[in-house]
Amino acid sequence: MRTLQQWFDSYAVSHQNPTNISIHYICVPAIFFSVVGLFMSIPSGVLNSILPHPIIANWAFVLLVLTMVLFYFRLSVKVGIQMLLFSTFCLVLNYVIAQYVSLVYFSLALFIVAWIGQFYGHKVEGQKPSFINDLQFLLVGPAWVMYKLFGK
Repeated sequence: MRTLQQWFDSYAVSHQNPTNISIHYICVPAIFFSVVGLFMSIPSGVLNSILPHPIIANWAFVLLVLTMVLFYFRLSVKVGIQMLLFSTFCLVLNYVIAQYVSLVYFSLALFIVAWIGQFYGHKVEGQKPSFINDLQFLLVGPAWVMYKLFGK
């Protein structure tokens, strides 16, 4: 597995333009947030009997726990904590949103709008998105944004 710095250095190659970087600061967390919402929307009957609260009795929580353990905390404890905090925020806010609107439709709309922003940013950058070469960059992007915004 690559080191955190190797991942970030590779990711930075296609993220130099200030406009693209600004777009990423908005759209990457929005995509992550919407994916959490989409996974929370999957029926989770069996999890309801195992886990004590709807915020964690869903497939997003299961996926996030695996992602934290198998990817983020293996890269760096600091990045793992940053992503854990952001993931917790995503779970809680998606739970609140689901009380008022259809979470699946809300998440799907946000996902589409944020990806349009991402592709526009890469058009401005003149570089293809990093995940085209390696899908793991879909996990690196949120960590890169959290790291840049909240603590080097």
